[in-house]
Amino acid sequence: MEQIISAKNERVKKWAKLKTKKGRTTFNQYILESWHLVSEAINAKQLVDVILTTDKQYELHQEDIDTFSGEVIEISEDVAKTLGSTSTPQGIFGIVNLESNLEVANIDYSGAWLLLDQIQDPGNIGTMVRTADAAGFNGVVFGTGTSSQFNPKVLRSMQGSQFHVNIFEGDLNDWISKFKDNHVPVYGTELNPKAVGYLDVNPTENVALIMGNEGNGMQDELLDQTDKNIYIPIKGRAESLNVAIAAGILMFHLNK
Repeated sequence: MEQIISAKNERVKKWAKLKTKKGRTTFNQYILESWHLVSEAINAKQLVDVILTTDKQYELHQEDIDTFSGEVIEISEDVAKTLGSTSTPQGIFGIVNLESNLEVANIDYSGAWLLLDQIQDPGNIGTMVRTADAAGFNGVVFGTGTSSQFNPKVLRSMQGSQFHVNIFEGDLNDWISKFKDNHVPVYGTELNPKAVGYLDVNPTENVALIMGNEGNGMQDELLDQTDKNIYIPIKGRAESLNVAIAAGILMFHLNK
């Protein structure tokens, strides 16, 4: 097994750049951290190019790592710290080749879908993707202005659910139009007198639900295009619900 011990190694410098959007675009790859995520990617038939592991992590997962058909490289703790996105990196990484998004026209729009409008917080994004997975949703669309699905913090927060549902990035205006063309009702979320309480909306097999930015909510131009805008009545004195909590309530209610 090849070993890389220096953080100044040229390949390490390249892999470290994958933590940035520019680096991912330049090299058409992204980096996963932790054996849980790497193994989920392998099991989901993702294009894992290289596994990087410290000696300690290799000992823990040797039986599984040895079945990997791609390149495996042992790295030092210094290299792991360079590549990691936390103060105490786990010491095992996967370098994954990016696959091109399918054209919107070639997607099956049936089932339940979650659309994220300018959601910024990685924790909220990860919670919503995991909840979409748990609620049986077909896919999640990261709208323009939403943090990238390949951001290391977002990847860590999704905890592997990104390999269980379809995930796309794109302009939500286009997606709303396609859902309507395919007779899928599109529900927005907002707090105003014209919105409908979510319990007054019947669950359905096909639905698209849009959740808006943590501070500003959904964009007006998107709210104007929805079939219906819904809200969750608040019984206590809190001004609002966390967007991920609200999404969870709505997803489990709407998906028949």
